[in-house]
Amino acid sequence: MDKQHKNLSFVVISAVIGFMLAIQFQTVKEPIARDTRDIWQLREALLKEKELQSNLLSEIGSIEGKITAYESERRQSKEQVLIDTLQELKSEAGLTEVKSPGIILRVQPIFEEIQVGLPSSSGISPELLKRLLNELNMYEAKYVSIDGRRVINTTVIRDINNETKIDGYPLTNLPIEIRVGVDNLIAAEKLFNRMKVSRAVEEFFIDNLKLTISEPSTEITIPAYDNQIRIRYLESVKATEGGDT
Repeated sequence: MDKQHKNLSFVVISAVIGFMLAIQFQTVKEPIARDTRDIWQLREALLKEKELQSNLLSEIGSIEGKITAYESERRQSKEQVLIDTLQELKSEAGLTEVKSPGIILRVQPIFEEIQVGLPSSSGISPELLKRLLNELNMYEAKYVSIDGRRVINTTVIRDINNETKIDGYPLTNLPIEIRVGVDNLIAAEKLFNRMKVSRAVEEFFIDNLKLTISEPSTEITIPAYDNQIRIRYLESVKATEGGDT
């Protein structure tokens, strides 16, 4: 029994001694690494780190500048879109002067009428003028002015106290010019050819008026509508919570 106890003690003591020797051997084999750089080498490494930090900050500043410029450009782009849209709406409403290809119609008293001493026509009737405008619209006229007055969707032509008036302005003094603008010169030539064979010339002749049609022009000026446009039966929509209308 004592012999077994002694053998067990010897084994335990041998294991402990072997473990200690192994640890010592490992410590000698892999010594702890130490930073052996001097002060100048450390300063050089620190300087490189600062340069790297400076470069990173400069790059961040450049990126932030690009983002700011992009946001500014996007805001300006939105503003320009609104400006362009407003200008387009004004043009469609007839509130801007237009230069386009087109033709010019001229209404004047019949010359023979004056020669024989007959009383000349004092003006053009509203019905005759409306029929002419309807025909021009049918032939794809885009811009029209009568005696320097722009014709738009709300234009009113009517007889007031035996005078034909367009939006309140009299058309009693002949001759008058009717300017008709279209999209391009080809459309102007088509309009000219159609008006040359139109019954409008005969209808004006019946009213003792002469309707002459000019050759197509590459550019004629149609004035802007200069009266106040009155909008009826429209109300602004109130926004609900959350910004929805």
